[in-house]
Amino acid sequence: MSMLEWPIEKAFMLIEPGPVVLVTTNENERNNIMTISWHMVMDFTPTIALTTGPWNYSFQALIHTKECVLSIPTVDLAEKTVGIGDCSGTEVDKFKKFELTPLAAVDVKAPLIKECLACIECRVMDYLESPGLFILKGTRAWIDKERKERRTFHANGDGTFIVDGETINFRSLMEDKLPYGV
Repeated sequence: MSMLEWPIEKAFMLIEPGPVVLVTTNENERNNIMTISWHMVMDFTPTIALTTGPWNYSFQALIHTKECVLSIPTVDLAEKTVGIGDCSGTEVDKFKKFELTPLAAVDVKAPLIKECLACIECRVMDYLESPGLFILKGTRAWIDKERKERRTFHANGDGTFIVDGETINFRSLMEDKLPYGV
């Protein structure tokens, strides 16, 4: 048999979601950024789940303000994105340290990140404490259509990442499943 058993404690690496995103929050007029790869869309609506816990500085802001922005960095921001995840907002202003530009959002106090490909303003609809799962509802989305770099990157869960490559188009096979306008 060509299948070899994989350690169950590493099973998450086989289905790690993507792309890596930057979560911005604003509490007490202080902006912060958190890197996260543990998220997923829940259906064809702007309902998104992400998981984090009290070990992250942004956790309390999510609990208290019930809002955030998900910003999608491209591969040219990969090193900064990893660096953002490797330090705490309790000790550093991540916008300054990583030379990122906060832009005012419309529906939430958390800022968009100008250098990212896209941003989604979100409100926290629910928080499930046991799995540490936030259910977010996107209220407004933004995309930089002029941005040349469009490749996102995905965490493998072991400190390595996969960069988006060629797009395969099977739209004609799925048209009856896609919601109108997608």
